[in-house]
Amino acid sequence: MTDTIVIVGASLAGGRAAESLRKLGHEGRIVLIGAEKDRPYDRPPLSKKAMRGQHPEEKLYFRAEDYYEANRIEVRFGTRAERLNGTAREVELAGGDKVAFDKLLIATGADARHLTCDGAGLHGIHYLRTLEDARAIRGELAPGKRVVIVGAGVIGMEVAASCREEGLAVTVLEIAHLPLVRAFGPDIGELYGRIHRERGVDVRCGVGVASFRGSARVEEVVTTTGEVIPCDFVVAGIGVVPATAWLEGSGVSLDRGVLVNEHCETTLPGVYAAGDVARFFSPRLGRYTMIESVENAQTQAGTAVNNMLGKRDVHSPVPWFWSDQYELKLQSVGDVEGYDRVVYRGSVEDKAFAAFLLAGDRVKGVVGVNRLKEIAAAKKLISASIPVTDAMLADPEIPMSKVLAAGAPPAAT
Repeated sequence: MTDTIVIVGASLAGGRAAESLRKLGHEGRIVLIGAEKDRPYDRPPLSKKAMRGQHPEEKLYFRAEDYYEANRIEVRFGTRAERLNGTAREVELAGGDKVAFDKLLIATGADARHLTCDGAGLHGIHYLRTLEDARAIRGELAPGKRVVIVGAGVIGMEVAASCREEGLAVTVLEIAHLPLVRAFGPDIGELYGRIHRERGVDVRCGVGVASFRGSARVEEVVTTTGEVIPCDFVVAGIGVVPATAWLEGSGVSLDRGVLVNEHCETTLPGVYAAGDVARFFSPRLGRYTMIESVENAQTQAGTAVNNMLGKRDVHSPVPWFWSDQYELKLQSVGDVEGYDRVVYRGSVEDKAFAAFLLAGDRVKGVVGVNRLKEIAAAKKLISASIPVTDAMLADPEIPMSKVLAAGAPPAAT
C-alpha cells in the first residue's frame, strides 16, 4: 500500500501507530504531527519518578531521536493541527501549511481541564498532562514547601504521594465524598484516603475551591467551606477534555470525544481515531464508551492500524487501569459499577488483596492492591463471562487457574 497516512497526535496512540504501520509493511508516506515539541514518550511516570527527577528523561521516550528518519516517518513536532478539511482531505496546521492524506488517524488525546474560579490564572498553579508540566512541577519541589492538590483522582493522589515522599506538606481537596471513587469505587477510596492520612497527607473530601489569592503567585486557597489554606504552589487534577476543537465542522461526529465504531472508524471514510480522544462503540457493553488508559490507547491504535491496512479487527477491550502510590500497586480490571456484592481474597489490613465485584455469578470487575495474579485471571473471567462461586474466589488456597477452569464450559469433542 502506498497511501499517504497522516497521524495527528504524537503521544502513545499516535507514536505507536506510526511504528506499527512501518512494521506491518506500509510503504507509503507517513506523517506524524504533534503539538508538543517532545517526541512520543511514556506519560505514567510523569506523576511519579519523572516529576521527582528520579527517572532520566531520555528513558521516557519510546524511540531514539534518529528512529523516525531511519524509518521514513516525517515528523512535525511542536506543530498544532488547527482544522480538518474533510472534503479536501487535508489537515491544516498552525502557520498555514496543509497536509493531504489518503487515510487519517486522529490521536490528539485529551487536555487537562482547567480551573475557572477567581485567581485561577495566578502563577504557581500547575496541571500535569505533559512532560513540560512535569518539569514545571519538579522545579517547585523542596522539603517543607506547602502544596495544595485540587482533585483526588488518580493524578491528584499520585502527585500527593510523590510530594509527600519528597518531604512536602500536602493538602488534598476533593469535592466528592472519597478519593479515587470514580476510578476504583468506594471501598478503595476509603482505604486510600486512610493510607494517605497515615502518611501525613491532609485529605479533605466534600470540599472544593472557591478562589485563589496572591499578588502574582498563588499564596492561599479559599475553599467552598470558607477555610483559607496557605500554600507555596498548587497542582490541579480535575479531569481532562478530549482535544477535538480542531475537528468542528469537519464532518467527523463528536460527542464528548470523537465517535468511532468498533473498527475505530469515524463518520468520514478513511478517517480513524484512537486513544483518549476516541469514544468507541463496545460490542461487549452494547454502547459507546471511553477508556482513558495506557493499555487502551496502545491496543486501540493497533486495531486502527490493522484496519487502515485492510483488516476488520474489532476493538472491545476489558478496561484495565493501574496506579502506583507509595509502595502500593493498585490495579483494576473491568467495571467498578453495576455490581451487587464484593468478595475479598487476601488481607485488606495487610494491603494485599483483590476485591471481586460481582453481579449474580459473574465478575463485573476486580480491584486489587499488590495482587497481580488475581488481576490477570480476572480479565479472562470478565472477557469470557465465566461463572464463579464466592467460596472459590475468597479462598486464597485455590489457584485462580482452578477458578477459571471450574467455570469454563467443557471443551468441544
